[in-house]
Amino acid sequence: MTHVGVIGAGAFGTALASVMRIGGLDVTLWGRDGAQIALMQVERQNARYLPGVALPDRLNVTADLEQIGGADVVLMVLPAQRLRGFLEDQKFTSDAPVVLCAKGIEGGTGLLQTQIVEQVADLQTAVLSGPGFASEMTKGMPTALSIASKDAALGAQLQAMLSTQSLRLYLSPDEVGVQLGGALKNVYAIACGLVVGAGLGESARAALMTRGFAELARLAGSLGAHTETLMGLSGFGDLALSCTSLQSRNFAFGEQLGRTGTFGTGKTVEGIATAEAVLSLAKTVDVEMPIAQAVADVLDGRMQIAQALATLMSRPLKREG
Repeated sequence: MTHVGVIGAGAFGTALASVMRIGGLDVTLWGRDGAQIALMQVERQNARYLPGVALPDRLNVTADLEQIGGADVVLMVLPAQRLRGFLEDQKFTSDAPVVLCAKGIEGGTGLLQTQIVEQVADLQTAVLSGPGFASEMTKGMPTALSIASKDAALGAQLQAMLSTQSLRLYLSPDEVGVQLGGALKNVYAIACGLVVGAGLGESARAALMTRGFAELARLAGSLGAHTETLMGLSGFGDLALSCTSLQSRNFAFGEQLGRTGTFGTGKTVEGIATAEAVLSLAKTVDVEMPIAQAVADVLDGRMQIAQALATLMSRPLKREG
């Protein structure tokens, strides 16, 4: 039986571990917080991130990283801002392929997760991303995601190994596009949440989604992403899901901020760090991103929501494209 090691016991890590176990694979889920892991072992749920959702039978939950050592494949589900530290602190190595599953761009460097790994570790990697809510996946609800690898044989192997009755994986050679689609959509999910929370209407949300996707595609294309990738699950599909539901952490963050002016959370909201990183990337390839800039300005307190929207609405008129 295939042994899958999952590193990161947050919402998405727990969801991936659960869907793999439901699919009949042998799964070990590792988390760094020993107290949280001990509770998960006793309560058989991840009360911190997915309260009320039962873990499947015989899902091994551990704080001992050595138990990941014999896995046939490792799913790395750590936030982009923590990946480098984990690899360096743990001196992490693996003979098995490592699938990078979190969505985000490293703040300060503007690096994608595959680029972080290339700098600090010698690992064979692939990328997993797309539209999937953790709470639904953990319950075995149907989900489709993209898995990308520059190595066609490895990609096909992982696609076959990790697909289950409830999780359908579509293969892509475009690691850059799959990563950028998953990371950049978080910024526009925050933007849509701000608009909805501020009561500015569904027309404004539709406009932000559409023009946000145009921004996303311009930047990602300039960085080497394939158009068909951006139009697929890990691009447009993930954007559509994240911009339309309070189950999206980034949308929920923006919605509460737009409605109340404050937000408190213990959950990872990758779009916050990604907003500034996106703008740094855009400068390197001379791509204009007014919506991402507006989100960054609001998050940093440089503008109020109404002021940011007024700035966007007063931009010079132009052809759509």
